[in-house]
Amino acid sequence: MPVLLQINELKKSYKNPEGGLCEIVDVEKFTLEDNSPTALVGRSGSGKSTFLNLICGVLRADSGSIVIKGTDICTLSESKRDRFRARNIGYMFQTFNLLQNFTALENVLVGMKFAGRVDREAARQILVDVGLGDRLNYRPAQLSVGQQQRVALARALVNSPSLVIADEPTGNLDPVHAAEAMGLIKSLCSKNGAGLLLVSHDRELIANFDRVLDLSDLNRAGAV
Repeated sequence: MPVLLQINELKKSYKNPEGGLCEIVDVEKFTLEDNSPTALVGRSGSGKSTFLNLICGVLRADSGSIVIKGTDICTLSESKRDRFRARNIGYMFQTFNLLQNFTALENVLVGMKFAGRVDREAARQILVDVGLGDRLNYRPAQLSVGQQQRVALARALVNSPSLVIADEPTGNLDPVHAAEAMGLIKSLCSKNGAGLLLVSHDRELIANFDRVLDLSDLNRAGAV
C-alpha cells in the first residue's frame, strides 16, 4: 500500500527557563499509509501538539525527516512549508478556528485563498457535502457547535489535501453528535482520497479505528 506519511528520527527540543534543552519530541519511526485512517491517543504532556505542528510544518524539526507524498518538508523553508501545507494538508482544530465575521462560505474560501486557488463553486459544493447547503451565508455565531464543526471540516477538505489531521475535532460535541461527526469525517476523507490522522482522548470515538496508537509509546522524549 502506498505510503502517505513517513517520519524518521524526528526530534524537537525547546530551551527551558534555566537555559538548558528540554526534549519534547523524539520519534524514531512513524508511517501512515494512504488508505489506513489512524488514531493517536495523546495524554496531556505526551508531545501531541508539537508532534502535529511538526507534521503540518508549522514548526521546524531540529533533526529527522517528515516525508509527505515524497516531499521531505524538513528541507523546505518556512514560506515553502506554508504553501505545501495549504495545498496538501487539511488541519481540523478542536476550537475550529473559524473567522467570526465571515460566513460559512467565506471561511471556506479563505482556506482556498491560502492555497492559491479560489473556486466559489467548489467551496459551495463542499458545504453542501457536509450538509450546510442552506447555511452558506450564516456566520459562526448563527450556527450550532456541530454546524461550526462541519464548516471546519469543509475548510479542511476543500483543497483536496493528501492528508487530513484532526486534533480533538469532536471535543466540543456531545457523544451523539461526536459520533455523527466522526462518521462524516471518515466518510468524506475516504470519498476525497485523503489520509486521516486523528488525535483524541475519547476511547469510544477511536474504537471505530482499525489502527490506534499511543503517542507515549512512539515518543521517546517522555515529555512532561
